[in-house]
Amino acid sequence: MRSGLSTVAVPRVLLRGDRGPRVALVGRPHTGKSALFLAASSASPQHQRLLRDGDAYDECLVDVGLEQVSLVDLPALASLHSLSAADRVVIKYLLWGDHWPPVAAHEADQPVVAFNPPDVLIHVVDATTLQPDLELCFELSLLGKPLVIALNRVDEARHKGLYINARALSDRLGVAVVPTVAHMGLGVADLFAAVLAAARSKAPPVPQLPSAHIDASLRDLRSLLARCEVEEAFRVPWPFLLMQLAENDDYFLQKLACHFPTLLPAVMAARTDAESHLPRPLSEELHADRHHRAAVLFENVTRFGGAADADRWQRLLDGVFLHPQGGLFGSMAVFALVLLMVFRVSSILDAWTAAPLMEWVQQWQPESTAGVVGRAVADGLIGLVGIAVPYMLPLVLLLVALEESGIMHRVAFVVDRGFHHIGLHGSVASSFLVGLGCNVPAISLVATTTGGKDRLVATLLLAFVPCSARSAIILAMGGKYLGWLGVMAIFALTAGVLAVLGRLLTRRYPEAAVGLIQEIPPYALPDWRGVLRKTWERTRDIVTIVTPLLVAGSVVLALLNHFAADKVINFLLLPVTTWWLGLPALLGVPILFGILRKELSLLMVYQALGTLEIVPLLDWVQIATFLVFLTFYIPCVSTFAVMIRTIGWREAWFSIGLSVSVALLISGAVRLLLEVWRALFL
Repeated sequence: MRSGLSTVAVPRVLLRGDRGPRVALVGRPHTGKSALFLAASSASPQHQRLLRDGDAYDECLVDVGLEQVSLVDLPALASLHSLSAADRVVIKYLLWGDHWPPVAAHEADQPVVAFNPPDVLIHVVDATTLQPDLELCFELSLLGKPLVIALNRVDEARHKGLYINARALSDRLGVAVVPTVAHMGLGVADLFAAVLAAARSKAPPVPQLPSAHIDASLRDLRSLLARCEVEEAFRVPWPFLLMQLAENDDYFLQKLACHFPTLLPAVMAARTDAESHLPRPLSEELHADRHHRAAVLFENVTRFGGAADADRWQRLLDGVFLHPQGGLFGSMAVFALVLLMVFRVSSILDAWTAAPLMEWVQQWQPESTAGVVGRAVADGLIGLVGIAVPYMLPLVLLLVALEESGIMHRVAFVVDRGFHHIGLHGSVASSFLVGLGCNVPAISLVATTTGGKDRLVATLLLAFVPCSARSAIILAMGGKYLGWLGVMAIFALTAGVLAVLGRLLTRRYPEAAVGLIQEIPPYALPDWRGVLRKTWERTRDIVTIVTPLLVAGSVVLALLNHFAADKVINFLLLPVTTWWLGLPALLGVPILFGILRKELSLLMVYQALGTLEIVPLLDWVQIATFLVFLTFYIPCVSTFAVMIRTIGWREAWFSIGLSVSVALLISGAVRLLLEVWRALFL
């Protein structure tokens, strides 16, 4: 569209909250059912047991666009033919939930947890071994529940030369069939769109009844079961009850004998009469017929051939970016590209833009108050240029281009499980990558891509991600005086603190963790007009919010310095600098000025100490303590400004308090450990 706008159809009634459907994943063992649950689940799904000593199931809420479903991963279900004890429990919950009918009300093992019966079933089938899954599909169609089929592992099927026509299979079964590759997240978004459509229609599938000659032989048995009292006692669809009694299912026969003893002889006689018209026992005949119908359907919807050459390059890229193990290498490549942008390209741009301006303004050394204010305004604007041009714009432009190409969505899916360990979704991965360059666009990106608890926790954690300014200080001072082991130790400490804080912050906010369906779009070349538009949308906050606060903060700090308030500041910060951190009192002002821009701290350390060689004045323990404190304490004023816009004043001030507390705690602990190490081993 010329206007660059698009429209999205919003349902009149959104399915979420109490209206949200309850969706159960069912399927045979090893079909990828649990992989599908992991692709959609939250960071902390509920883990419950069906019965006191029964198998367990997992459940979580999942956002599907503006709507929401409750997703349940039930234990595997092999078949409804000759039900095992474990399979029988699963069937009970599929049919009745925790409200069992009169025929089961007297059983000793009653439900121990609240469990509403599912509104929609997702039958996960394996495309590489489809025929036995079709037999189970025929049986599930008798339950009277809306059904959607996830045709999983289509990538492996293609590799083996199997091509399954999902549309033809859907037409034959009368239900939606969606090809998926669950462990790569492919097709998952389409699958849940079909689930929501099935939940709205509430239309059960057409029961897959046996062949005509068997169905005719069951006429008498069907008429016996078509009674209101039987339906009220069992509360199951009559086709399902008919098949279970026809197959001589022990459980349902026992319930029939217990509650309808006068009806049982007639039912057994009807079974015997049906067998008299068939070449084999009725149970065997039904099983053989189901197997035959599944084989015929499989042959009708499957084409055999060599491995496909079409879209081979896309599948190769998916192997790089989406494979459960190999995908980490693709993610690391994107991570390396961002680091290259941060430490190479951005430094070059900084040398071409902000550095010459800073060198030029250094020649202006005003003495009057008005001149000091003017110089502070110039410093603030140059600081703005130093944030926006070298770091913010290139990084956001790169990340938006990666999103438009479809790569960033794949990186987010692969790292999703890693972020689950800190209570977040992989959708925030791009924000954390941007944060390595500058926290300002990273928080702006969080505001546009997440919501609720994820937005809040991610924003608070991003304040601890070492931006390029903090990384430059660590590399410059730490690399020179602590060596590469010291630098790596500081970065590793930062990663550990982020992980621990993530777990603690997710517990602080009581909102339930919700899963997220991450769409995996096809690969595409970026549309640069759209890329530029999105880049501006994500960076315009720096003009409207950051600039005024950056200039105002620069003016305030300059006036403090102009009126010789540095001695007062150093005295007030004495409990922090000298007593707690063991640093010279002269470093109070450099630490305070780091609020404006972190790199100012390093420059002002040199100014305060009067030398570029700080080792004679600071030992290695003091340098390590200073760097750890500078890494964690208050984010710069630009970051604070965007925080206010994203999470509000209250949480932004909480972030300040949290960062100061963490910085004091961690740096104090590091100082203590290093002092003990030096006393014992050096």
